[in-house]
Amino acid sequence: MPARPHRNVLPGFGLSLGFTLAYLGVIVLIPLVALFARAAGLSWHDFLAAVWSPRVVASYELTFGASFLAALFNVPFGVMLAWVLVRYEFPGRKVVDALVDLPFALPTAVAGIALTAIYAKNGWFGQWLEPLGIKVAYTSLGVWVALTFIGLPFVVRTVQPVLEELEPELEEAAATLGATRGQAFRRIILPALRPAILTGFALAFARAVGEYGSVIFIAGNRPMHTEITPLLIVTKLEQYDYRGATALAAVMLLGSFGLLLLVQLVQRHYARPGRA
Repeated sequence: MPARPHRNVLPGFGLSLGFTLAYLGVIVLIPLVALFARAAGLSWHDFLAAVWSPRVVASYELTFGASFLAALFNVPFGVMLAWVLVRYEFPGRKVVDALVDLPFALPTAVAGIALTAIYAKNGWFGQWLEPLGIKVAYTSLGVWVALTFIGLPFVVRTVQPVLEELEPELEEAAATLGATRGQAFRRIILPALRPAILTGFALAFARAVGEYGSVIFIAGNRPMHTEITPLLIVTKLEQYDYRGATALAAVMLLGSFGLLLLVQLVQRHYARPGRA
């Protein structure tokens, strides 16, 4: 008997795949190709002059460094917050859960103005920190505060669903076998959370690298000190230096993509059987 033609269980696969690829190409791939094509119009000397001047390098160090530290800081506190929201019932829990999403809904410019008002010399927190010699507004520390603020929800929202799916019976079984709570967390909970933690870190970092609105108000934007790379890109666009702006954007894109690729490789490493 002739073999029956293979039929997909879900109908419309070809149409769905075609629409997906077309949408991805128009929204993501074509703009990225245009970005690199515009940057490729520069000679090698002009490209280096645009992306490797001392002012630009200082902005790289601040942008990528503050973004990395903010995402790293958000990991333990984001996991802790997700743990409290999932494992404990307390008055106002739903309000706290809703406040986690506030950086998503709040316009970034509003967030920047609010943070500046709080941490300025005469602000709610700034008036107490200033006598201690801790200056937040208009410093690199202020940049870190803004990036931490906008990145926290990414860690919480990636870890929270995984915690909700974990069966409490696993911890109970570990306890009956003599494991302490710390051992149960390290041996059972943490391995299950590790992929979600890495994903949350990567999302928080990528979001922070491209942040603009909330940073420019609290940073002070002093060249070589508190100037971020996205601000330099906007400055070049205002000066009609489109090739220089696209060159900077290409460098930031490659740097972000490199770190995200590294995170994916680490995730695959820990996803292998026998890895803990």
